[in-house]
Amino acid sequence: MASFIDPLIAFVSAHAWLAYLTLFLAALLEAVPIAGSVIPGSTIILALSALVPGGDLVLEWVLVAAIAGALLGDGTAFWIGHRTQREILSSWPMTNYPRVVAQSEAFFHRWGALAVFFARFVPPIRAFVPITAGALGMTPPRFYAVNIPAILLWAPAHVLPGVLAVSALHRYAGIPHHTGVGKHYWMLIVVGGALVVALAVWIIRRRRGGRIPTAEQIQSDFR
Repeated sequence: MASFIDPLIAFVSAHAWLAYLTLFLAALLEAVPIAGSVIPGSTIILALSALVPGGDLVLEWVLVAAIAGALLGDGTAFWIGHRTQREILSSWPMTNYPRVVAQSEAFFHRWGALAVFFARFVPPIRAFVPITAGALGMTPPRFYAVNIPAILLWAPAHVLPGVLAVSALHRYAGIPHHTGVGKHYWMLIVVGGALVVALAVWIIRRRRGGRIPTAEQIQSDFR
């Protein structure tokens, strides 16, 4: 596995712009309905952040790429909903996910403007709430007043854990930055853990007819 990741790290080091573009697209696609519930954007951001301590990527630009992608993704989804109103919620492809749309509406009605803030940290609701907020008549100033602070907190919350974890491996495990071993272990753990969680959630959603499981339901299914 290390022989496979070494060339990948070397490629990213030589083409950092591609890594920043990947971060931007991962954050953007997370806000796209349907796609955001499938594409592991958070995992990609977390894994690539492991390249910051070794100097392959610059922390400031990683944060900028993630923030810019999230702002564009959320903003685009919101404006589509704002212009089409409720019509978009009953159009394809949203009609293929009636339960998720209904849950997004219920989430928005329950929390109001705060739903936009909380949803940024709750996949896959994150992919549906911006367009739902626009469709249900939330004004643009109110949306951005909540969405921008949420994204400014969301980006560091996804980037810094990877940076700190690899930095700790270098500092306390005595692994030099140039060896890349810490990067290998961290990226493998993140990707493997994400796949396990995604598979578990998919299985539980299939059992419950496509509904997004709550924490209590997940616990009951594994008892």
